[in-house]
Amino acid sequence: MSLAMVGLLGVAALLFVLFIVRMPVGFAMGLVGFLGLCHVLSTRAAFGMLGNEIWSVFSSYGLTVIPLFILMGQVCFQSGVNKRLYRTAYAWMGQVRGGVAMATVLACAGFSAISGSNSATAATMSTVALPEMRKYGYSPILSTGSVAAASTLGVVIPPSVVLIIIGLQTGSSIASLFLGGVIPGLLLTALFLVTVNVLCRIHPSWGPAGPRTSLREKVAALPGSIEMLVLFALVMGGLFGGVFTPSEAGAAGAGLAILINAVQGKLSWGGFKAALMDTLRVSAMILVIIMGAVVFGRFLAVTRLPFEIAGAVTELAIPGWTIMLLVCVIYLLGGAIMDALALLLITLPIFFPVAQALGYDPIWFGVFITVVTTIGAITPPVGLTAFIVASMAAPTTMGDVFKGVSHFLIPFAVAVILLLLFPGLVTFLPGLM
Repeated sequence: MSLAMVGLLGVAALLFVLFIVRMPVGFAMGLVGFLGLCHVLSTRAAFGMLGNEIWSVFSSYGLTVIPLFILMGQVCFQSGVNKRLYRTAYAWMGQVRGGVAMATVLACAGFSAISGSNSATAATMSTVALPEMRKYGYSPILSTGSVAAASTLGVVIPPSVVLIIIGLQTGSSIASLFLGGVIPGLLLTALFLVTVNVLCRIHPSWGPAGPRTSLREKVAALPGSIEMLVLFALVMGGLFGGVFTPSEAGAAGAGLAILINAVQGKLSWGGFKAALMDTLRVSAMILVIIMGAVVFGRFLAVTRLPFEIAGAVTELAIPGWTIMLLVCVIYLLGGAIMDALALLLITLPIFFPVAQALGYDPIWFGVFITVVTTIGAITPPVGLTAFIVASMAAPTTMGDVFKGVSHFLIPFAVAVILLLLFPGLVTFLPGLM
């Protein structure tokens, strides 16, 4: 049996362990990768490689960027930044038809810029936005759909935990990935706003206009967005100007978030402890997944499966964009049946060499597959973000939530096509560094 076939059997075994045995993805990748190394090499060599690889990854200074950005988002959540962002967006957009849903999209985009997670954005914004839209008579289809779809911006708009992990796994610049995600994130936000507007023109009863607010009330609500703007400017400005490394940017953002909210009296001691505990819990979960991905990725590298696939793909007499569309379909289908982060970590060792062999920019590919994969967060049967919103939108049914997010698949498709046709949407800002 060839080494490449062993690699394919390893991928099949991983999927079996994930879906049949229901083992957590980090442990599943680690187990299959270790057993595969034992088979291809030897048990002693597998243990030696296991220790060396895990130590080299977890002793890396760059890995500290993950808990630091998570801490920044958790501190902001415990301080009520999400509620203040929503009030600001509502004051400016709430009086137009569909305005409360538009305000929700803008607030999700703002919170995404400091949370780095679509699950966190979905959970926090659901508690704020859904009761307001219910109060103003919004259709559950529009309200839950807008929250679930806009929450996916959490992994596109920097600082994104997913972009951090892609950078660590592929050796790409995290700062460049962050900058590359800015324009696609703004593009998706604009497309979501247009979608809400169109839906409310077709179905006026879905999003009736809220009470008007005066110019004075609009201006008075602006301070609610100051923390987000300051933190985003500090992190992205420091990275763009070369003042910070990504880890230093995370430390500066977390420290400033603590300072701003503590001085204003918005961060209690209990809230700070809760932020620390949530940061430890989420960081530990992500690091276990990374550990498993390191072992599994090493196994695939030893079998040379990624390089065999890359070589076979480059010899096909079809355009590169056609192959990339096929990769899109694989990520869309995979994202619909498993967690997006797990899917990326499993497939990156396979498809990243393919993208490089086809001549695609690594930064563009990292941001592109992030956008494509996050669509799975709102599509059945898994749709983790949709499930989070549904759990907080009772008595709205899961069917209504998926019906709502189905309308937002169109802007996602438009964004994917635009990123394929115009790679400069991703590479422009990193090119200015």
